[in-house]
Amino acid sequence: MGFNILKKKSSDKKESGTGIFSRLKSGLSKTKQVLTTDINELFVSGKSIDEDLFEELEELLITSDFGIDITMKIMERIRNKAKKLSTSDELKQVLKEKLIGLFPKNIEPEKEKLITKPHVIMVVGVNGTGKTTTLGKLAMRFTSQGEKVLIAAADTFRAAAIEQVEIWANRSKASIVKHKEGADPAAVAYDAVEASLARDIDIVLIDTAGRLHTQKNLMEELKKIKRSINKKLPGAPHDVLMVLDATTGQNSISQANLFNEAVELTQIALTKLDGTAKGGIVAAIASSMKLPIKYIGVGEQIEDLQNFNSTLFINALFD
Repeated sequence: MGFNILKKKSSDKKESGTGIFSRLKSGLSKTKQVLTTDINELFVSGKSIDEDLFEELEELLITSDFGIDITMKIMERIRNKAKKLSTSDELKQVLKEKLIGLFPKNIEPEKEKLITKPHVIMVVGVNGTGKTTTLGKLAMRFTSQGEKVLIAAADTFRAAAIEQVEIWANRSKASIVKHKEGADPAAVAYDAVEASLARDIDIVLIDTAGRLHTQKNLMEELKKIKRSINKKLPGAPHDVLMVLDATTGQNSISQANLFNEAVELTQIALTKLDGTAKGGIVAAIASSMKLPIKYIGVGEQIEDLQNFNSTLFINALFD
């Protein structure tokens, strides 16, 4: 699991306060409607804990994008625990605890530290997931905290992609390394790492192409980029962050598996949770991929790209 680059500053207090939770709840309002409207009705006070209740809950979890395997696992645990429960409210609390348990343990930002410099993050994902926007928001966040950031425009297949990266570099006051459209993406990544060493850069963010994940040549290109980075800086990239669109549901898991086979992902960013995504997909990805969900996107603003906290997330969905 990669480190948390964020340094502890006074302005970070909102991260664990009511402001961040309020923004999370607001951003998840549509997702919450999809996931919890029927579940809350299921747990009305006084309702008996019986097999009919379990069957309804099982169906709701599957249709909320948890997937069959994870739903069966949760239901087995809930049935075992339910023998000691007397009210549906208690059962709802058990459900929340079991959902939180699907995620890797949260690591507190202050307990993580930057151990490499430059720290190279390769950002991957299919087109349309918000990959480059996520990269840009991270650049804004890191530079605002005093980090020296360099962005590599290694998606050279589209001129628009290079232009988009350049806009984010200007907005975030980050450095940029770019070549002409059609240039070798691996060469761009190599040059970016080389430049970062010369310029005393803290963080390198490498944008990559995101054509359809079923195209095998894209995976070979990503492998080449990764090899090129490691050739210049052994041990890099230190993180491979995949950006997934939460609204694509279970399909996002198959995307992640293909990318993981090619470039060994270390963390996930899940975007568009402010849309009509079903909240179960967050738990499904974390549980099936055995990878940390590092960031979630719950809106258009810079602040809406949040560090993921499983407890806050589940509580925001059910509150």
